[in-house]
Amino acid sequence: MAKRRKVGNMLALVVLATLVERPMHPYELASTLRERGKQESAKINWGSLYTVVQNLEKHGFIEASGTSRQGRRPERTVYAITDAGRDELDDWMRELVAVPEREYPKFETALSVLGILHPDEVFELLDQRVRTLEADIVAQRAAMEYVSKTVPRMFLIEGEFHLALREAEAAWVRSLLSDLRDGTMPGVPEWRRFHETGEVPDFGSPQ
Repeated sequence: MAKRRKVGNMLALVVLATLVERPMHPYELASTLRERGKQESAKINWGSLYTVVQNLEKHGFIEASGTSRQGRRPERTVYAITDAGRDELDDWMRELVAVPEREYPKFETALSVLGILHPDEVFELLDQRVRTLEADIVAQRAAMEYVSKTVPRMFLIEGEFHLALREAEAAWVRSLLSDLRDGTMPGVPEWRRFHETGEVPDFGSPQ
């Protein structure tokens, strides 16, 4: 089971990992993360960055190490990772890499109540999803191929993982569509009847 972190926002993990390189002020942190496209691999709310930095400082994971000024701009506090912060980062990373955790994608939630839509509409929507996934896969492959010419693979593995998930999802949705359309998926007639008559299927009743 995953530990309950004092600062559990995934942005905190990225901030700590970035501060390992060198001390930075929050504005520099935001610029660096944007420049590296971290929003593609982590759900980042840029407006919460300062709050995350404050919480990391509150719990002793980072500390003010000085100030910096550029031109006429106000002084900015520069933060450095502490020993406790490095210990927290290492422990958190080991857990994330080694321990699978149950996640709840929005698509999975929609699948759990898919029956509220008419089967014919679901077929069209899943077709649309497959087309979108396929276009995304083509674009990602091209981007990965282009970037890999100058960037070592080690720094692209999160992109590889995302691409693999997209490819697996597209294959699964195609298979689901095939089963739904050719009638090999049990329950489809009852699903269709529900939308035509309002009769709620009772799959748990003995025959």
